[in-house]
Amino acid sequence: MTLKDTLAGDLKDAIRGRDERRKTAIRMVMASVKNAEVAGGEPLDDAGVLKVITKEVRRHRESIEGFQKGGRQDLVDAEEAELAVLQAYLPPAMSREEIVKAAREVIAQTGASGPADKGKVMPVLISQLAGRAEGREINEVVTELLAEASQS
Repeated sequence: MTLKDTLAGDLKDAIRGRDERRKTAIRMVMASVKNAEVAGGEPLDDAGVLKVITKEVRRHRESIEGFQKGGRQDLVDAEEAELAVLQAYLPPAMSREEIVKAAREVIAQTGASGPADKGKVMPVLISQLAGRAEGREINEVVTELLAEASQS
């Protein structure tokens, strides 16, 4: 069963169960998937759907931060509820230690020796950890490791 099939089945369940938050979140993701398919000119596989879901999760997190700054707790609660629904479709997030381990491996493979080599490491690492770690956290880890490598 593909991820799109799972989303469609979960949408039906949410409609039957009258779960408005879940229904809204799933419909939004399905619309984003459809838009990505139209833009790309071909159906998305599970990896493509996962990218769309990851993008929507990131968007929700940014909205939550903005609403918190604006003092809109009602909107924060709504976004957090939808975020929880979307996170159920993502693979488990990696711990910082796992990211560090993966980053060290990629640094060794690419022969990166300092901050100037960040451009060699980031694309490889982001593609390996797609959907399991946020780009911001990957960037922090790589920056720290490359700074350490240049000092030693």
